[in-house]
Amino acid sequence: MLQTLVVNWDFVGGSSGAYVVRPENFPLLGSYTQYLFGLMLLLAVFSIIVARTIERSRLGYGFAAIRDDEMAAEASGVPTLRLKLVATVVSGALMGMAGAPFPYYIGYLQPQSAFGLEYAVNSIAMPMIGGTMSWIGPLVGSVLLGTLQQVATVTISSAANLLLVGLLLIGFVIVAPNGIVGLVQEYLHKRRRK
Repeated sequence: MLQTLVVNWDFVGGSSGAYVVRPENFPLLGSYTQYLFGLMLLLAVFSIIVARTIERSRLGYGFAAIRDDEMAAEASGVPTLRLKLVATVVSGALMGMAGAPFPYYIGYLQPQSAFGLEYAVNSIAMPMIGGTMSWIGPLVGSVLLGTLQQVATVTISSAANLLLVGLLLIGFVIVAPNGIVGLVQEYLHKRRRK
């Protein structure tokens, strides 16, 4: 319903989209693309700090309890509904911060770019591939998947990106459900036992 509203809204260009005019240079930082890179880098560092802070807080322990067993967490007195709402708000805020500079980077905004399947699949695949048990898992997954997608775009085709993500996602769900970080932790744990 939201997609239909946006596609038919003339104020934002409707289905034809709208061009975003951006300045050529940004004061003190050089080109506008360099400014956007710096801004996105700062937002990524801020997101990692937020994730790390939440992971080691009481809130993070509540999230871990819900992730492991929601019924047991509820029986233990963890306010699962409240924590789910907090998780939704925090993740929505971080996704909004990450998506706000995107139209200025591509220079053109259309409804398909906002509702594209590749963005939804990537936002699920990156933490699944890296691992969801720690803050570093999504970081590892995003660096690995982003690099593989760029290599596939340059060497094969940009249409192969979604296929690559789907195959990696299926492979990691079957072979390593805890992601790359989980595999490394499991390997180190087995090595310590020996």
